[in-house]
This record gives sequence, C-alpha cells and structure tokens, in this order.
Amino acid sequence: MRAVEVTGTIDEKGQLFLDSPIKVETPSQVRVIVLFPETTDELENNPDDTPIESIKASLRRALQQAKTGQTRPISQLWDRIDDECIAGVRSQESGVRSSASN
Repeated sequence: MRAVEVTGTIDEKGQLFLDSPIKVETPSQVRVIVLFPETTDELENNPDDTPIESIKASLRRALQQAKTGQTRPISQLWDRIDDECIAGVRSQESGVRSSASN
C-alpha cells in the first residue's frame, strides 16, 4: 500500500472534495484518513503549544546568558529536574490518596 497526501474540503453533506486530482495508473477503491484541524479551544488549552515568538525570545535570552558566562553546571540542572519530578509524583500520590478516602 502506498500513501498520497492531498488537501480538500468536506461539505455540509459530508462529501469530500480534493483540491487537486490524484494521478493513478488504474482506478481502484482506496482507504481515506481525514485529519481535521484542531479547534481554537483545544490549541489554547494545550500547554505544549508555546508560541514561536516566546520560544525565540527564550532562546535569545539563553544565548545571551551563555555569552556573558551566566551558566550553571549541568549537575545543578539535573538536580532541579529531579526535584520537580519528585514533587510531581508526590502531588499525584496525594491526589490518589485523597480521592480514595472519599
């Protein structure tokens, strides 16, 4: 099986219309997977969707800090990550205990 990516629209009757034809050697039945864009609400509530400008600004700050020697040993960074992970696990465990006692 081979895959071809094309764009299109779906009308109010649920009919799919491709923006451009697909060149095939022989007409045949196909499987179709439709990917819908995420709604605005889903995008706003997703903490992993940091705006590009925010990422760029953070990288500029980090580069400037590195140029001026404002860095930390990697061991300190790992300690901080470990502490955050442990705190997260404890928070989850606390939530499980409190819901189990209800």
